Amino acid sequence: MVSVTARVRFYETDLMGVVHHANYFRWFEMGRIAYLREAGIDLNRLMEDGFMVPIVDASCRYHRPARFDDEIVIETKLSACSKVRIVFTYAVRRKSDGVILAEGSTTNAFTTPDGKVERLNDQYYPKLQAKLEEERKTTVC
Repeated sequence: MVSVTARVRFYETDLMGVVHHANYFRWFEMGRIAYLREAGIDLNRLMEDGFMVPIVDASCRYHRPARFDDEIVIETKLSACSKVRIVFTYAVRRKSDGVILAEGSTTNAFTTPDGKVERLNDQYYPKLQAKLEEERKTTVC
């Protein structure tokens, strides 16, 4: 699992100081990029090498509202990985008390810049597989 800490910014909220629901997907992206970086994959380099990583499915379940100036922790896990897709799961927690605010998942495909499915090569795939194995070893049942 990779954790990213952030603070809710004013522009992410509505007039009541509650985070707009779409911002959770931005936070998921923050977690996803940090996860890839920790796995040894730089997204810019991946794209330079001809791989795009579009989201093909996304979901979020909201449990409690995040509010302006809350410190949050975005927890990201890789739950599935093949040469053509990756699936991440997320939990957004309020740092002060650990309460889960939202949980979600995204599925990303690997494609060429013109949208054709492209199998991830051996420069990147073993890094994701190693990180997934690390996840499985540290997950407590």
